Amino acid sequence: MLSHRPENASANPADVLRTQDEYLADHARLRGVGHVVTNGPVSDQPDPSLRRLTFLPDWHPGTDTAAREADPVVRTGRLTVEIMTRYCPPGTMTPARPR
Repeated sequence: MLSHRPENASANPADVLRTQDEYLADHARLRGVGHVVTNGPVSDQPDPSLRRLTFLPDWHPGTDTAAREADPVVRTGRLTVEIMTRYCPPGTMTPARPR
């Protein structure tokens, strides 16, 4: 899943901090239960609107809708998501184990 910052995204510092805290807590929870393999911000990318990558272990119908509805940063319009399928050998996308 690719997350982009739209041109009209809110830059209100209170919105940014609130949704960032909610996002970090939500993705920590998703990693903990195995719904996210890894995720995080990116830098030095050719498209400056690209803000983060998220790798999900499995895709199923409704994943894109769930991602858009559950992610606090997407819900508020600070980011948009683009979901695609990445093919890889079985077992290579195992969820990270909590530390």
